[in-house]
Amino acid sequence: MKVLVTGASGLVGCHCVVELERAGFAVRALVRDPERLERALAPFALAASEVERGDVTDLRAVRRAVAGCAAVVHAAGVFTLDRSRERELWRTNVRGSEHVLREALAAGADPVVHVSSLSALHPAAGPVVTAREPVKQPEEMYASTKAAAERFARSLQAQGEPVVTFYPGAIWGPGDPTVGDGVQAVIEMLRAGAVVALPGGLPLVDVRDLAAAIRASLTPGCGPRRFMAGGALLSSDALADLLAELTGRRMLRVPLSGAALRLLGRLGDLAQRLGFEPPLTSEAANTAAAAVPSDDSDLWLELGIRKRPPRETLRDTLGWLFESGRITRREAGRLAREPARAARERRQRLRPVP
Repeated sequence: MKVLVTGASGLVGCHCVVELERAGFAVRALVRDPERLERALAPFALAASEVERGDVTDLRAVRRAVAGCAAVVHAAGVFTLDRSRERELWRTNVRGSEHVLREALAAGADPVVHVSSLSALHPAAGPVVTAREPVKQPEEMYASTKAAAERFARSLQAQGEPVVTFYPGAIWGPGDPTVGDGVQAVIEMLRAGAVVALPGGLPLVDVRDLAAAIRASLTPGCGPRRFMAGGALLSSDALADLLAELTGRRMLRVPLSGAALRLLGRLGDLAQRLGFEPPLTSEAANTAAAAVPSDDSDLWLELGIRKRPPRETLRDTLGWLFESGRITRREAGRLAREPARAARERRQRLRPVP
C-alpha cells in the first residue's frame, strides 16, 4: 500500500514516514526540499520509498503527488505565533489543506488523514473536549487558520468522504527536525531554570504516539472519523516537577494571575511587532488559559494505541536535546550524567525495529 505523506520533513511528518516504513507501507513524501527530508530522517536510519518535490500550495504538485497513492497523510502545516507570517499561515494551513484533501479524494485515496489541532476547537464548551466539539471562530492567528481548515475537512466528512481527522495538543518528542516553538519553550525553561505558572495547562502528546495512531487509522472503507489526541494536560507545577526530577535541578515557579498573563501577552505582541522574540504572546497565553483535558479514549478503543506517560516524552526529548547539542551539560543536569547504557537505550528508541 502506497501512502503519501505531506510535510514529511517536519516533526509529525518525519515520524509518520518512519512509522509507516517500519510497518511495511511504501511511502511517498511530498517536500519542498529533499535534502531537508534526508536530514530529518537521518537519526532513524531510514528513507522514504519515494520523494516528490513540491509544495502543498501548488495544486499541480499536489495532483502529481497523490496520483497512485492508496491513502494520504496530510501533516504539512506551519505552526508559529509570529504575526509577520500570517499570510504564510493562511496560504499553507488553509489553502494547502484544501488542495491536499480535495485532490486526494479525487484520486480515490481512502482514507485521507488530516492532522488538525485542538486549537480549532477552543474554547471547549465543557470541562472535557471531545471529537464532537464544534469548530470555533477563534480570533488568534494560528488557531483561526486551523479552524478554517477544519471547517473544510468537516464539510467533506458531512458528505461521507473518508477523511480522518486527528486533534493533537502540543506535540513534543525526540528527533524534531524543525526545533519548533514547543521544543524551544523547553529550552528557554531550562536556560532560565524557571517555569511560568500559567492557568490552564499544556496538553502534551508524544509525536511517536500520534504517528502510531495515524498508522493504525489507515484502514480503507471506514468512512469519516475523528480522533482526539490532546495527550496529558500538564499543569505548570507538574511540568516544573518533571523537569526538576529529570534534570536534578531546581526549577522556580513564576506565578502569574490571569490579568498579568494577558498583560504579558499584549506586551509580547508589541515586542514581536518591533522585531523582538518575546517569551509569550497573547495567542500563547489565551491558548494555555483555555486548555481543558481531552477525551482521547478512542485512540485505545478503536486504534489500540497506548499513550506514553509525559515523563517518558520529556525524558526522551531532553536527552535528545542534549545529545544533539541544543542544550548544555548544565541545562541537561542529571540527564547529561546518566549511564551510557541509558543513553544508548534512548537513542535506540529512534532506530527502526530490526
